[in-house]
Amino acid sequence: MLTGKQKRFLRAEAHHLDPIFQVGKGGVNDAMIAQLRDVLEARELIKVRILDNCEEDKNVVAEELAAGTRAELVQLIGLTVVLYKESRNNKKIVLPKVATK
Repeated sequence: MLTGKQKRFLRAEAHHLDPIFQVGKGGVNDAMIAQLRDVLEARELIKVRILDNCEEDKNVVAEELAAGTRAELVQLIGLTVVLYKESRNNKKIVLPKVATK
């Protein structure tokens, strides 16, 4: 689970990224989830665009993407979803530390 500080950091990192996947009329499917898992392993942080012709609600699509890829939903702004999943082999992003009391 990401803290607010970590989510802010990831939103700032994702600001300059372009969406690399699109969810269209067909919605979320298994092939898309498999591809997203591979891309998340390589990049850790990605944007996915939900097209206007997508029949499902954008919140449902965002949750399906996060659950299917086992990634953290960083942000859903407009029709753009930002996902983060820590890579096992290609760790590039260092998250801010969680303050302990």
